[in-house]
Amino acid sequence: MSHGSLLHNSSFLHQFHPPINLSMLLPQRPCIYSGKITSSQSSRDYQGRYGFCRVQFRVLHRHTIHSCPKFSDGTETKICDGESNTFLHVQTLRNFPMEELFGKSVIVRFDASLLLQKAVDLQSVNRALRTIQYIYNAGAKVLITSNWGVSDGTMLLSTQCVADYLSSVLQLKVVPATGISGYTESKFGELEKADVLLLDNLSQFREEAANCTKFSKKLSLGVDIFVNDAFSQSHKMLASTVAVARSCYASVAGFRFEAELSQLMEVTKTARQPYISIIGGGRLTEKAAALRYLASKCDGLVFVGTLAFQIMHALGMPVSLSFVEHGAIRDALEIIQLAKNRNIPILYPKDFWCMNDSLPKLLDIFPSDGIISGWTPVNLGPSSWSEIFSLLSKSKKILWIGPVEFGSSRQETHGSSQLAVMLEKISGNNCDVIIVGNAACKAVMATASSLSAYNIVESASVIWEFLSGRTLPGVAALDRAYPIELDWNAIFADSTQPLIVDIGSGNGLFLLRMAKRWRTSNFLGLEINKKLVRRCLECVSQSGLRNGYFICTNATSTFHSIISSYPGELALVSIQVFLQSDIEAVAIRMKDQFTMYGKGRLTVANEGDDLDQGGWLKENPFGIRSDWEQHVIDRGGPMYRLMLSKVDTDKNNKS
Repeated sequence: MSHGSLLHNSSFLHQFHPPINLSMLLPQRPCIYSGKITSSQSSRDYQGRYGFCRVQFRVLHRHTIHSCPKFSDGTETKICDGESNTFLHVQTLRNFPMEELFGKSVIVRFDASLLLQKAVDLQSVNRALRTIQYIYNAGAKVLITSNWGVSDGTMLLSTQCVADYLSSVLQLKVVPATGISGYTESKFGELEKADVLLLDNLSQFREEAANCTKFSKKLSLGVDIFVNDAFSQSHKMLASTVAVARSCYASVAGFRFEAELSQLMEVTKTARQPYISIIGGGRLTEKAAALRYLASKCDGLVFVGTLAFQIMHALGMPVSLSFVEHGAIRDALEIIQLAKNRNIPILYPKDFWCMNDSLPKLLDIFPSDGIISGWTPVNLGPSSWSEIFSLLSKSKKILWIGPVEFGSSRQETHGSSQLAVMLEKISGNNCDVIIVGNAACKAVMATASSLSAYNIVESASVIWEFLSGRTLPGVAALDRAYPIELDWNAIFADSTQPLIVDIGSGNGLFLLRMAKRWRTSNFLGLEINKKLVRRCLECVSQSGLRNGYFICTNATSTFHSIISSYPGELALVSIQVFLQSDIEAVAIRMKDQFTMYGKGRLTVANEGDDLDQGGWLKENPFGIRSDWEQHVIDRGGPMYRLMLSKVDTDKNNKS
């Protein structure tokens, strides 16, 4: 248990330079300071076999929560907005302690398509490049992993070719690594000749799409920190975005990922009204859940593209069978009924530009319910555009997602361009415009005088998954950021009491026993295993404890932000670190690590009759044993315990 003194809101644990690296103590990489749990082992296994330490902080006085940070381009991040789903609150590179990057091995999941396929949004490209440059400038060893190809899929660019291109845009020396294994001993020599290593193309490995754990461990071999900057892949379960996070002690969002996640969250906000959605593309049955969500949130829906025909078909209007989606009528009727119940308009085409099937160059305008045989709709007609403009011109927020076109597109009736010009005019009238999808983004880029007036998300697939209510695997794999509506007054009966934090609380038995014994303190358990946290919270509820609580988080990257939101300023009286293990070699290595990185500020406090012949504490000084500690003792095994105390520098200076 550690009692400590913190001044100027600086964590004592972060004062060690470099920070304590428990990866040197444990055979497997730890997820949190206590080194008690990984994704593949229970907290009891880690605590028992490899030892643990606990950290206690007494919190006094009031502390103000920091406001949301801003991007260098002026965009304010809304990651801390409490309206959105909890899983969206992720730890970001921007908020991750920069000193934690120094000397660490960092793997960046990069989206190479930004560069190789000429991304629409140049700000997005700049953010992605800035992520790598920032990590490199922080003194970290940088590895990049990505997938790439060419549009026709017939060939793949070589890793050397991509590395050369990255070198030119990053102004850093990027060299291809041998294989896909992470930062191994063999790569020390490679990094001496380069600034950044680029791993092999992920497209070549089937294990990537299978979210293969073994493959991800190869990627992250020797890696400390994972930075995901490939937001466009968030809806997929990939080894390089999901499984890899389990092997790194911290997993955070890069600058580009953070910005696009912020833009995704903007879609759900309805403060600015009227809020109108323009919805294009096809496959209504796949998007039904998302469309129901939009119908429940927006103040009007405009259907274009192939989706418009499904709405028309459900309303009983004549539609060519070639445009009708099989099995979509029930979902279409539900969306129509939901809009009717909320009394919001649904717009669908009133007329079409149509192409003569025999003479493709011949175009004519027909009302939507009067298209004669031998003519095929290719775009919306003038009456449709007029009605859409009338609705949009009264709006304060607009979402455009999906292509406008259907069938054979003609340049003289190009719907996306017409809509982009329309939105260019409307955006100047204090209207927020969100553009989603490659087709919409390209149309806006071709017509807009400036992209600063738009929120742009090129990956429509991610937005559709999110609006459908599904968790995005690539987002959920990252560490949570706090505060996320942590109402301390609701959590504890008296939030002014001293707070004791158990990092790596496991099954919570130790903390619950402490909470029952010491009612004048509040106890908070931080644990990465969701199932264990759920059980602990059930125990708290059943026992009626009002001074105990548990949070599922990776404390390595979220500890400071969680504690800083507690109603008090960090001001610790003394520092003591209690370490114990049933393996003597591990206990010795833990002691050596703490004393080494403590730089003379910690000393072994074991003394007197409380010691055994080996110099270890005979008993747990806190009088409450952890579950694994009790298990070892019950089977007659030894426990190797020691206490480290902070050196009284003031006293030494006086003497």
